[in-house]
Amino acid sequence: MKLQILVIMLSSCLYYGQNKNEETKPLLKIEEYVKTTKTLTLNAAWEMSERVLSMASKMDKKVSLAILDASGTTVLLLKDDMVGPHNTDAARKKAFTALSTKTPTLLLLRNADKTKETRNLNTVSDLLLLSGGIPIYFKGEIIGSIGVAGGGSPENDDLIARAAAIPEYGITTKIN
Repeated sequence: MKLQILVIMLSSCLYYGQNKNEETKPLLKIEEYVKTTKTLTLNAAWEMSERVLSMASKMDKKVSLAILDASGTTVLLLKDDMVGPHNTDAARKKAFTALSTKTPTLLLLRNADKTKETRNLNTVSDLLLLSGGIPIYFKGEIIGSIGVAGGGSPENDDLIARAAAIPEYGITTKIN
């Protein structure tokens, strides 16, 4: 008797378990949900900072620098001795601007007043249209950015920031 009741109960479960009234969604490829992104590492940021500080030293300049990864997260933030504290925040904002716009900030600075659209960039709170922000590339893909502040002129900040390239590993400050 117990066995018969158990069989009856299980058969109803099997019936409902087989019911396919719901539509099933087709499975998507993993690329539809997860993206692989190349980004700077801390090791790359350390190497870049050494190159940047070396260039600044050759030019007899003291600078602050910020290096961001591909997502805009700060990987490294440095302030050389005797550099004003405002330069540290400026370096981070320059790096963010270069990453966000995919454009060196010296170019943005020079082109800001040319059109109505670029003039509006000055109104975005986290963008800083001062030179010294450079996107960092690997095989044509942006993997981060660098911002340099305190070099004494727009051209100096730009030149010092471009020293961050590690060409022997394909890490550049220009699209290849």
